[in-house]
Amino acid sequence: MPVPDREGGPTAAPASLTFGTAAGRGTLLATVLGSALVFLDGTVVGIALPAIAADLGATSAGLQWTVNGYALTLAALLLLGGSLGDRFGRRRLFLIGTIAFAAASVLCAVAPTVGLLVAARAVQGVGGALLTPGSLAILQSSFAERDRARAIGAWSGLAGAVGAVAPFLGGWIVEHAGWRWVFGINIPLAALVVVVAVRWVPESVDAEAPGGLDVVGTALAALGLGALTWALTAWSEAGSLDATTAAVGAGGVLALVAFLVAEAKQRYPALPLALFRWRPFAAVNLATLLVYAALSGVFFFLPITLQVVTGWSPLAAGIASLPVTLLMLALSAQGGALGARIGPRIPMTVGPLLAGGGAALLAGIGPGTTYVTGVLPGVLLVGAGLVLTVAPLTSTALSAAPDHLAGVASATNNAVSRVAGLLAVAVLPLVAGVGAGLSDPAVLADAHPVAMLACAVLMAGGALVSAVAIPTTAAGVRPPAAPRT
Repeated sequence: MPVPDREGGPTAAPASLTFGTAAGRGTLLATVLGSALVFLDGTVVGIALPAIAADLGATSAGLQWTVNGYALTLAALLLLGGSLGDRFGRRRLFLIGTIAFAAASVLCAVAPTVGLLVAARAVQGVGGALLTPGSLAILQSSFAERDRARAIGAWSGLAGAVGAVAPFLGGWIVEHAGWRWVFGINIPLAALVVVVAVRWVPESVDAEAPGGLDVVGTALAALGLGALTWALTAWSEAGSLDATTAAVGAGGVLALVAFLVAEAKQRYPALPLALFRWRPFAAVNLATLLVYAALSGVFFFLPITLQVVTGWSPLAAGIASLPVTLLMLALSAQGGALGARIGPRIPMTVGPLLAGGGAALLAGIGPGTTYVTGVLPGVLLVGAGLVLTVAPLTSTALSAAPDHLAGVASATNNAVSRVAGLLAVAVLPLVAGVGAGLSDPAVLADAHPVAMLACAVLMAGGALVSAVAIPTTAAGVRPPAAPRT
């Protein structure tokens, strides 16, 4: 039991867990299941969108907000969630996030209207923002140094196994139990996480965590992203830009500018802008923004198009992208080793080009498409591209910051990837001309190729940034000195 410090909070516990003990296994299980909650939800909801539209009469905007209501609060609060865990206790925030996520899942499962579903999804995002940063931080702070790499490796492998099961599970649930059970399945899983975490996970804090929290910056980021996303979604559904939508969008942009100004002046910023003065750090996050926007676009449109346009079942649409997960599960370690051996530039350039080629092939999906000739080649290329890209990108994002800011660098890169997905789901339907026809086979058949080609262009942009601005060697990624924050 942690001893209270002078401020009434837990003190930092020594990192003493070992891999083979009951406490070590319990801690690993809790963090894997907690991460699985967030990962499963993000994967299976996309498969459920056509069923949600049919049951609740959701418009295109309603479906976009079913995804983005969650993504918005998760992206906006992720950095704050990590800071809260470091300061007030990682297990404590992990448990609060898990309970909030489960409570919101109940509301999602019983939501009678799209509006209430979106509101519940936003609460889920709050829970996810408290839960997500804690998983790896708990492993890092709890396991003895000799077992830390093994624990994190096991976490990665088990998380990959969850990823392999998710498309099949999501499709099966939607097809045989109904879309509401996509959220209902979170409840027993969250209960198990709480029981295991209370029993086995030790509490820990960062004794050197900053004394302040960036509440102003977080609020401005949430306001800016929310207003901009609303404006883009409304513009897409209406097919034209009216004065109100333009004003809200402009207000969102101004709020994001104010966020950057606030971060530059904050004593304890959630996003230390000084890190971006180092070119590799700025470049890897720009590449992340482009690549993950494309990836989010592909996996938003693909399961919907396969069901609405091609007429596939939810289960078939769900497992269509399974080769991506299997390739990453089998080859990600080799992709990381390749990046370490030859440097990050080449895999971070070639990988997005391959994935972009896969997106271009997926543009050919339409009525009568068969899996082997019309879907599998594109999916395999996307998977191969991600195998080359993800591990070097993640390693570069961490290495391009001083060691004492590695946690901030990881959280920043994670937040950038979430913002990329948020904006992609808001912008791509507008670019593709979906309008209000995301559930209309004729409209979606015309829009899908445009969306996939736009994703291919985004991937090419990520490749170009990597080719120009990512160093050729791992040593070149390291900053010459700690940026002042």
